Amino acid sequence: MYPYHNKIKQRIRNKELIDYKYVESYKKIKPCLLLYFDTEPRIRPIREHRFKEYEMLLNDD
Repeated sequence: MYPYHNKIKQRIRNKELIDYKYVESYKKIKPCLLLYFDTEPRIRPIREHRFKEYEMLLNDD
């Protein structure tokens, strides 16, 4: 199994994150937090039940 969230969090810690935004819908994920990275894969969607977890990481910067 691909450690999806662990990889994303590591990328955030490595300063690869360039932007993020909340959207109403993204590929059947409603609502969604989109994380934009400067390396591939460039866009990673996050489901609502994980928002708080990522907000803590995003606010640490």
